[in-house]
Amino acid sequence: MTDVKTRIDETVKANDVVLFMKGTKEMPQCGFSSRVAGVLNFMGVEYQDVNVLADEEIRQGVKDYSDWPTVPQLYVKGEFVGGCDIITEMTISGELDGMFEENGVSYDKDAADKIREANA
Repeated sequence: MTDVKTRIDETVKANDVVLFMKGTKEMPQCGFSSRVAGVLNFMGVEYQDVNVLADEEIRQGVKDYSDWPTVPQLYVKGEFVGGCDIITEMTISGELDGMFEENGVSYDKDAADKIREANA
């Protein structure tokens, strides 16, 4: 488990934004992963996607790493942010924008506003 934890830790720390997901950002393999990747893609956020379906050790390891039972999992600047429901709520409330701004992560503010308008 230490090797897996180290791999996860290195990935999280080496990238400003990381999404552990089922599938890839181009081809999500579950609805929850698709929703989070869709938000990030639409907002133009550059992020590292990690397909947990390609590596069973990572799939379980990331749950242990974050002490969060489900995937997808979003990390910003090394900090675990949450899963699909939390990211959806943070996007609609504008909290995700604030987190990106605080951490120097570029994103399309107009796209974020469009998401909020569509969910108002």
